[in-house]
Amino acid sequence: MARYHGRRGRLYMSTSNAGNASPIASLSEWSLDMPVDTVEVTSFDDNNKQYVGGLRDISFTFSGFYDDTEADPFTAAGVGESVKIYLYPATNASSKYAYGYAYVDVSIATGVGAAVTISGNGKGSGDWGIDL
Repeated sequence: MARYHGRRGRLYMSTSNAGNASPIASLSEWSLDMPVDTVEVTSFDDNNKQYVGGLRDISFTFSGFYDDTEADPFTAAGVGESVKIYLYPATNASSKYAYGYAYVDVSIATGVGAAVTISGNGKGSGDWGIDL
Protein backbone atom coordinates (compact mmCIF):
# COMPACT_ATOMS: atom_id res chain seq x y z
CA MET A 1 0.00 0.00 0.00
CA ALA A 2 1.38 3.37 -1.02
CA ARG A 3 0.34 6.84 0.04
CA TYR A 4 0.67 9.93 -2.09
CA HIS A 5 0.89 13.66 -1.67
CA GLY A 6 -1.73 15.63 -3.60
CA ARG A 7 0.82 18.02 -5.12
CA ARG A 8 1.11 15.75 -8.15
CA GLY A 9 -2.60 15.55 -8.88
CA ARG A 10 -3.74 16.37 -12.37
CA LEU A 11 -6.89 16.94 -14.39
CA TYR A 12 -6.85 16.38 -18.15
CA MET A 13 -9.67 17.78 -20.28
CA SER A 14 -10.49 17.95 -23.97
CA THR A 15 -12.24 20.88 -25.59
CA SER A 16 -14.65 18.76 -27.63
CA ASN A 17 -16.15 15.30 -27.64
CA ALA A 18 -13.63 14.05 -30.21
CA GLY A 19 -10.60 16.07 -29.10
CA ASN A 20 -7.56 14.89 -27.17
CA ALA A 21 -7.42 15.64 -23.47
CA SER A 22 -4.52 17.73 -22.16
CA PRO A 23 -3.50 18.76 -18.64
CA ILE A 24 -5.18 21.88 -17.30
CA ALA A 25 -2.67 24.46 -16.03
CA SER A 26 -2.66 26.09 -12.60
CA LEU A 27 -5.26 23.90 -10.91
CA SER A 28 -4.75 23.21 -7.22
CA GLU A 29 -7.62 20.88 -6.34
CA TRP A 30 -10.14 18.45 -7.74
CA SER A 31 -12.62 16.08 -6.16
CA LEU A 32 -14.57 13.14 -7.55
CA ASP A 33 -17.94 12.09 -6.13
CA MET A 34 -19.35 8.64 -6.91
CA PRO A 35 -22.51 8.08 -4.84
CA VAL A 36 -24.68 5.08 -5.64
CA ASP A 37 -28.45 5.43 -5.87
CA THR A 38 -30.18 3.41 -3.19
CA VAL A 39 -33.78 2.34 -2.85
CA GLU A 40 -35.24 1.34 0.45
CA VAL A 41 -36.60 -2.23 0.47
CA THR A 42 -37.39 -2.62 4.17
CA SER A 43 -39.95 -5.34 4.82
CA PHE A 44 -42.03 -6.46 7.77
CA ASP A 45 -39.96 -8.07 10.53
CA ASP A 46 -36.65 -6.58 9.31
CA ASN A 47 -34.57 -5.42 12.25
CA ASN A 48 -33.34 -2.32 10.44
CA LYS A 49 -33.89 -0.47 7.20
CA GLN A 50 -32.56 -2.30 4.14
CA TYR A 51 -31.51 -0.97 0.76
CA VAL A 52 -30.56 -2.15 -2.71
CA GLY A 53 -28.04 -0.31 -4.84
CA GLY A 54 -28.71 1.21 -8.22
CA LEU A 55 -26.51 3.27 -10.48
CA ARG A 56 -23.41 5.28 -9.63
CA ASP A 57 -23.65 9.04 -10.20
CA ILE A 58 -20.36 10.57 -11.38
CA SER A 59 -19.63 14.21 -10.64
CA PHE A 60 -16.47 16.18 -9.98
CA THR A 61 -15.27 19.65 -9.04
CA PHE A 62 -12.03 21.46 -9.72
CA SER A 63 -10.44 24.74 -8.71
CA GLY A 64 -7.25 26.67 -9.05
CA PHE A 65 -5.79 29.90 -10.30
CA TYR A 66 -6.60 31.78 -13.47
CA ASP A 67 -3.86 31.43 -16.06
CA ASP A 68 -4.39 33.54 -19.18
CA THR A 69 -2.60 30.92 -21.30
CA GLU A 70 -5.16 28.24 -20.31
CA ALA A 71 -8.46 28.53 -22.17
CA ASP A 72 -9.45 24.84 -22.29
CA PRO A 73 -11.91 24.83 -19.34
CA PHE A 74 -13.75 27.84 -20.79
CA THR A 75 -13.78 26.30 -24.27
CA ALA A 76 -15.01 22.93 -22.94
CA ALA A 77 -17.81 24.59 -20.99
CA GLY A 78 -19.01 26.42 -24.08
CA VAL A 79 -19.16 23.60 -26.63
CA GLY A 80 -22.50 22.18 -25.50
CA GLU A 81 -21.28 18.60 -25.62
CA SER A 82 -19.52 16.25 -23.27
CA VAL A 83 -15.71 16.31 -23.22
CA LYS A 84 -13.04 13.81 -22.20
CA ILE A 85 -11.90 13.97 -18.57
CA TYR A 86 -9.04 12.17 -16.82
CA LEU A 87 -8.52 12.62 -13.07
CA TYR A 88 -5.17 11.55 -11.59
CA PRO A 89 -4.80 11.71 -7.80
CA ALA A 90 -1.02 11.60 -8.26
CA THR A 91 0.87 11.53 -11.56
CA ASN A 92 3.59 9.42 -9.93
CA ALA A 93 0.92 6.70 -9.68
CA SER A 94 -0.10 7.04 -13.33
CA SER A 95 -1.97 3.72 -13.41
CA LYS A 96 -4.49 5.09 -10.88
CA TYR A 97 -7.08 7.38 -12.40
CA ALA A 98 -10.74 7.93 -13.27
CA TYR A 99 -11.85 8.79 -16.78
CA GLY A 100 -14.87 9.34 -18.95
CA TYR A 101 -16.95 11.96 -20.70
CA ALA A 102 -18.62 14.80 -18.84
CA TYR A 103 -20.50 18.03 -19.29
CA VAL A 104 -18.41 20.81 -17.76
CA ASP A 105 -19.23 24.18 -16.19
CA VAL A 106 -16.59 26.75 -15.21
CA SER A 107 -16.53 29.97 -13.19
CA ILE A 108 -13.98 32.71 -12.62
CA ALA A 109 -13.74 34.92 -9.53
CA THR A 110 -11.64 37.87 -8.46
CA GLY A 111 -11.57 40.31 -5.59
CA VAL A 112 -9.54 43.02 -3.97
CA GLY A 113 -6.74 41.35 -2.09
CA ALA A 114 -7.28 37.96 -3.70
CA ALA A 115 -5.84 35.96 -6.55
CA VAL A 116 -8.03 35.45 -9.60
CA THR A 117 -9.37 31.90 -9.37
CA ILE A 118 -11.30 29.49 -11.51
CA SER A 119 -13.56 26.69 -10.40
CA GLY A 120 -15.82 24.27 -12.14
CA ASN A 121 -17.73 21.06 -12.03
CA GLY A 122 -18.77 18.26 -14.29
CA LYS A 123 -21.38 15.52 -14.55
CA GLY A 124 -20.58 12.19 -16.14
CA SER A 125 -22.13 11.37 -19.49
CA GLY A 126 -21.72 7.74 -20.32
CA ASP A 127 -19.78 5.01 -18.59
CA TRP A 128 -16.70 5.96 -16.57
CA GLY A 129 -13.66 3.86 -15.88
CA ILE A 130 -12.51 3.97 -12.28
CA ASP A 131 -9.10 2.53 -11.39
CA LEU A 132 -8.22 4.15 -8.10
